Amino acid sequence: MLAVDGIHTYYGLSHILFDVSLKVKKGQVVCLLGRNGAGKTTTFRSIMGLNPPAQGHIQFNNIDVTGAPPYKRVRQGIAWVPDDRRIFADLTVGENLEIAARASATGEQWDKQKVYDLFSALKKMDSRKGGLLSGGEQKMLAIGRALMTNPQFLLLDEPTEGLAPVLVKILGERIQKLKEVGLTVLLAEQNVKFTLSLSDYGYIIDNGRICYQGPVDELIDNEEVKHICGI
Repeated sequence: MLAVDGIHTYYGLSHILFDVSLKVKKGQVVCLLGRNGAGKTTTFRSIMGLNPPAQGHIQFNNIDVTGAPPYKRVRQGIAWVPDDRRIFADLTVGENLEIAARASATGEQWDKQKVYDLFSALKKMDSRKGGLLSGGEQKMLAIGRALMTNPQFLLLDEPTEGLAPVLVKILGERIQKLKEVGLTVLLAEQNVKFTLSLSDYGYIIDNGRICYQGPVDELIDNEEVKHICGI
């Protein structure tokens, strides 16, 4: 579904990503693991077109989207949940969801009720302003808002950051449900145990380069991977 081929991405004159390549098959949960500052978010920004790569190519559903603006990638079925959530603080939970609503290109349709079925805690907060939610509640709202665009492919950037262990467990269960309904996910995380428990395949990024990749059971047993990820 997604193929990133040899991208090099810069911030100004700073070279951040070096020849990064990865693939995600339909229906998979694939993880991108690495320490803070390793290049995970820049990879996501490149995929979304917010920081287009200077070299290399990005394909989604066999269409080259390398030069496409972010809004076109959203229309093609890619949704991104950034690590800082970026909800609308002055809008209610319900309004945050409704403002993102987009018709599905397929038969499956996410709406507010389906989001509330997935995150039942949000239903009780429908009329509460987003800025009054806890960090964990805002994370759920950010994921729900992304689902309202009816994506085929979901980018989750550091979803467990700042969450209490009980909320991490709940979030893992919800991501598993998304996988069960057929959503394809690329998950960037520092929480290695959480991430590998959900993923089918993994990539390890360090200093802007993919240094290891493989099925999760191979990564779990790799001592060098443990060292790079700080576990």
